[in-house]
Amino acid sequence: MSGTSAELTLGTRFVGGDAVERAFDWGQAIEALRTAYAGDVTEAMFPDRTMARGDGLWLRTLSGIAPDGGMMGAKMIAANIRARRASYLIPLFDQETVELRALLDGNAITGFRTAATTALALDAISRPGAVRVGLLGTGFEAQNHLRALATIRQIDRVEVFSPSPDSRARFIAAVADLGLNVAGCDSADAVVDAAPDMLICAARARDEQPLFDGAQLAPGMTIASIGSTLPEQREVDVTTLSRAARIVADMPNEVAHDTGDLIAAKADGADLTDRIVALADVIGGRVAGRESADEIVLYKSVGGAIQDLAVAAMCFHRAEAMGLGVMLPDTIRPVLK
Repeated sequence: MSGTSAELTLGTRFVGGDAVERAFDWGQAIEALRTAYAGDVTEAMFPDRTMARGDGLWLRTLSGIAPDGGMMGAKMIAANIRARRASYLIPLFDQETVELRALLDGNAITGFRTAATTALALDAISRPGAVRVGLLGTGFEAQNHLRALATIRQIDRVEVFSPSPDSRARFIAAVADLGLNVAGCDSADAVVDAAPDMLICAARARDEQPLFDGAQLAPGMTIASIGSTLPEQREVDVTTLSRAARIVADMPNEVAHDTGDLIAAKADGADLTDRIVALADVIGGRVAGRESADEIVLYKSVGGAIQDLAVAAMCFHRAEAMGLGVMLPDTIRPVLK
């Protein structure tokens, strides 16, 4: 009977940014992502994002159905480029009842899920043992990436670069609670030349130019590129991509065709599509993260709904158990079809 409401009583919980931060846990987020990526994931469950564009406006939507049978939902990002403002929202629906169970602050989830996924990927594709980390960037994403990685790997030393000495000092103070040996560098080249085991690019490049020269990379390094997710953005150069034995992508199709880094490589005559492997295949054990200790391996991220839904569901369940967030006085009721 089309249009007839089904009576459900669980209701909808609004989980704002402060509640997301209180409910979040790095270890549980990484394990939720590991479970999601190791599941029976199909392309149909997590289609490519869509983007509506207007005059200085865009609305991007990432949707998906979690493979564990729990939640389905989306992340919506509304942006006004002229005003330099964006708003993020994640609705979660119960797969069985299709009831709207939660509305979450998508900006808070995004900051956490990106770093947690990078940590999961780097752990899977890097050489084993304690690591030396190079960080290009000192902002929110850089801090989160170091915190996520410190949850899953032993870190011997960190070199970090930002153009601003004050930013480097603030970063070192902000992560002091981790008890790591962190040193500021006055150039990106100095970070790369230190030959870290893991190099994390967590800063938008100035004028969309690559952050470093890929010829500087030492054998065996693992690089994470998270800051260039659109055709007009650049972060790593063609040399870096060409030297990578494999490019592990969270969303292979989008990485191959919709990122400025890969578009530039193709324009330069380097077709690297045969080197791109899916993060899901690596985590699921179907493809090796690296074949030898001397390989240079790149993790390229554009973000995906599988990450948003896994971390959002984890935060929702923890918020529910902790009594965080606000129950909405009314909800959108499913209808019987």
